[in-house]
Amino acid sequence: MITPASQRNGAFMYTCSKQFEGFPCCHRQANHPGQCRFVHGYSRSFTCWFGAKQLDKYGFVVDFSSFKELRLILENQFDHTFLVNQDDPLLENWQQLHELGALDLRVMQNVGMEASAHWVWQKTNEILQQRGDGRNWCWKVEARENSKNAACWELLPPWAQQ
Repeated sequence: MITPASQRNGAFMYTCSKQFEGFPCCHRQANHPGQCRFVHGYSRSFTCWFGAKQLDKYGFVVDFSSFKELRLILENQFDHTFLVNQDDPLLENWQQLHELGALDLRVMQNVGMEASAHWVWQKTNEILQQRGDGRNWCWKVEARENSKNAACWELLPPWAQQ
């Protein structure tokens, strides 16, 4: 039996989600045998799911207006950028084009949507953890490249598992 996301280790939590959209960028998967090896792009979007065992004094899991920092991080990483894997055989060429001002390069361990969902999950939880009260967390991120294709990363951070 699959445990619903709102119930982990027998404990229920409040949940909500926030969508961040409008991040046009391009990437390639150099080692893919098909068309993904070519430079191509999408307008990425991310949906973050948040959880809390208790609501804040306003009755929120998270205050959506407090995510300007996360929006800036996402814009810096994904808005009009070229994402490339750190093991891309053309990395030096991409770096030269970046230095020439032809593209805004971001080197990632993996530029795929699954790994991008994990990257956003990490950044989101870093922000929440820096706030210090440990009351809420991000337990899931969906990374969407278009209306047909999406990938998710789901994991409770350590402080949420207590």
